[in-house]
Amino acid sequence: MDNRITILYIEDDPGSQVLVERVLGDAGFHVVSASRGLEGLEAAAKHLPNLILMDINLPDMTGREITTRLRADERFRTVPIVALTAQSQAGEREKAIAAGLTGYLTKPIDIDAFPSQVAHYLSGAKDTVSIDALAQAQFEYNSELVLRLEQKVRELEQSNAELRRLDKVKEDFIQLTAHELRTPMTLIYGYSRLIQESPVVKRLKNESPEVKAFIDGLVESIERMSGVINEILTISRIATGRIELAIGPVNMVRLMERIFQDMGQVARQRNQSFTCDVRQFPNLIQADADLLTLALSNVIGNAIKYTPDGGVISVTARTDANSLLIAVKDTGIGINKDEQQRIFDRFYTANNTQLHSTSKTAFRGGGLGLGLAICKGIIEAHGGKIWVESEGRDEVKLPGSTFYIELPLHAPAIRRITTA
Repeated sequence: MDNRITILYIEDDPGSQVLVERVLGDAGFHVVSASRGLEGLEAAAKHLPNLILMDINLPDMTGREITTRLRADERFRTVPIVALTAQSQAGEREKAIAAGLTGYLTKPIDIDAFPSQVAHYLSGAKDTVSIDALAQAQFEYNSELVLRLEQKVRELEQSNAELRRLDKVKEDFIQLTAHELRTPMTLIYGYSRLIQESPVVKRLKNESPEVKAFIDGLVESIERMSGVINEILTISRIATGRIELAIGPVNMVRLMERIFQDMGQVARQRNQSFTCDVRQFPNLIQADADLLTLALSNVIGNAIKYTPDGGVISVTARTDANSLLIAVKDTGIGINKDEQQRIFDRFYTANNTQLHSTSKTAFRGGGLGLGLAICKGIIEAHGGKIWVESEGRDEVKLPGSTFYIELPLHAPAIRRITTA
């Protein structure tokens, strides 16, 4: 174990770093160097030095700002912090002391005297200035801090404005691209259906398995592409508040029966057990039936995709006087705690993008990362909320996940989606 006294030197000039490291190292000190203010703060927290030397002017922070940050940490309240700088203008030493520095040394260093100067501050010595000079320096330092803070605020405002502009450009581009793709895709889809229903093609499909596989694969790919375009358009409208809910009476029993029938076919392809007790659902709530169907189908589809073959997905519900709580539980791979909020963000996917698959049924078949974002937008537009609970992700132990959707039984006649 190294029992030497540790000195942290924060300096952006490599030549000065080498010189101080050599001089203090020869004197028996252990020197740790950092080239920037933030790097120095991290090094201080890691090494807990006995003394800190620093330049006043650094690329990212001033030495006075670093000292203010360090003194706010109880671990460094009494640690000697000494300026080592080429600045020798009048008032600089006073401003350094006002900021909390212990001492002030100027460059170039005296190689013979420097180790003794460091030892002097290590022994508890402090530079002093007159009360009047200290008060004036404190005023000037505070004024500098205010000016720098105002400058940072202006920079942040400019950055935020630019981010908002870029976000709008992105949203407009996504929506425009989706619209441009949708028109030809609609024609392609229509022609593909005509081809599929053609007597000649039907005869060829019956006569040749290869032709049947070709036609079915073509139609399936077109349907998948249409679904992607529709997802992009939906999330774009949700993000920009350009979608309205057509609220009306919805028979949840019938709605869940239809979803159960459609998603049950998908689950059977994966040899999964899919159960839904529709008797637990109320006969009537106020909602947009089409969008609610989309949201619930996406959540159930997500459970199917992240549950291995042979797994179990169950849908249950509980109703009180004002709300409906739906739970979609699976025996899948689970979701890490730090991802349980982010999975509802647009374009977020928990999968490795190198293993990306757009399959709607395959295990871990991820899409664009829009499905759950669409669900969140639709559910929140209904005045409800959606969240997930899981012990974590484990592809061996399969801890599973439970998605909860809470919906009010009564909603306004029309509600505009404004969630992003």
